[in-house]
Amino acid sequence: MKYHFKVHKEGKGFWAQCIELEGCITEAETFNELLIKMQEALNLYVDEPENSKDLAALPDDLIKPSKTIVEVFLDPQVAFAFMVRYYRIKYRMTQAAAAKKMGFDTIFSYQRLESKKCNPSLKIISRIKKAFPDFSVDYALGC
Repeated sequence: MKYHFKVHKEGKGFWAQCIELEGCITEAETFNELLIKMQEALNLYVDEPENSKDLAALPDDLIKPSKTIVEVFLDPQVAFAFMVRYYRIKYRMTQAAAAKKMGFDTIFSYQRLESKKCNPSLKIISRIKKAFPDFSVDYALGC
C-alpha cells in the first residue's frame, strides 16, 4: 500500500503531510531523512491499537507523484494487518465472528492477523480470502 505525502521546503529543512491521512505529519533537516520519517509516521499512524474503533483511510490511487508529492509505502506487515482489520470492519464483524468464519479455534489466533507480528501462511491467507472475498494481498503489499 502506498500513501502520498505533500513535501514542503521551509528554511533549511523540510516537512511533509500525508494527503490521505489528516494529522500524519513529519519534518526533517534533509530530504533523505524526511523520506525515512515519512514511512515511520505512516506506519505509526496506520498501526491502530487493537481496541480502537478508528480506521485509517485507504490510499487514493488517483493521486500521482510529482515534484512535491511523494509515494510512501506502508510496511508490508502493518499493511497486511491493517487490511485484515479493514475488511473485518467493512463486513461488520467482530473479531470473534471473523475467527469463527475463518475456522480458528480461538479468537487469539485471529487477533494475531490484525497485529504487525503476523506472518500468515498460504493456508491462513486462503482462510482470509474465503471470509473476505474482495481482500487483495497484492493491494495490501503494494504490488
